[in-house]
Amino acid sequence: MSARVLRWLLLGALALFLAAPLIIVAGVSVNEKQSLDFPPRGFSLAWYLEIFTNREWRNALWASLGLAACSAALAVAVAFPLAWFGWRRIAPWTKVLQLLGVAPFVLPPVITALGLLTFWATTGFYGQAWTAVISHATFFVTLPLVTLTLGFASIDRPVVEAAATMGADDATILRTVVLPLILPYVISGYAFTFVLSLNEYIIAYMTVGFTLETLPIKIFNALRYGYTPTMASVTVLFISLAAVVFGLISRHGDLPHLLGAPAAERD
Repeated sequence: MSARVLRWLLLGALALFLAAPLIIVAGVSVNEKQSLDFPPRGFSLAWYLEIFTNREWRNALWASLGLAACSAALAVAVAFPLAWFGWRRIAPWTKVLQLLGVAPFVLPPVITALGLLTFWATTGFYGQAWTAVISHATFFVTLPLVTLTLGFASIDRPVVEAAATMGADDATILRTVVLPLILPYVISGYAFTFVLSLNEYIIAYMTVGFTLETLPIKIFNALRYGYTPTMASVTVLFISLAAVVFGLISRHGDLPHLLGAPAAERD
């Protein structure tokens, strides 16, 4: 057996091993009856339709999408000026700001969630839906901060200097030169934050409890009444959405650069 064939066999076995849980979950999600059998008994897509036709599951889906969309937007809004000042102002204090932006993601989620729970309970805002938005944005701000920092670092400074030489002020340079160049990084940072916020459970649960039931919280609540294929359907839906988002980033964005690949390897 040639080395090439052996390599492909090993890669195929590794891919099958990694995909096995998803294959099982996808199989469970199409059971005809309310069971978690694998291989599935019968075939039905009714459990996927229940996500949209059942009021509780539909409300949880909209809550998750709303939370993810708002928290991702807030995270990008916070990360953008940090990355901007870190690129424009080469000073020690800008590095401190960037370090503060990375700090929440370094801590374990349960520690961050406990700190946020204590903060919102102390201020009297515990249980408000907007606290989950701020909490998710605080925890995931690292993602757009990293992508935007990479985006600003990819800008050729002579281009900016040329615009300044032509009489453009900082606001004009930002709007007409910088923003078009880093727009893919803004979108990528938003997409990364959106997908992770969509799947996050512990921070949302500890900041809003049951007052805002997202899909992850709904799944854990539904476990009290037994397992249903709807939970598997939600899992497949989330994974499919993440695959589509990351696939679009890979196709239209500089994914190797976002993952830290050197310029020589990207070329």
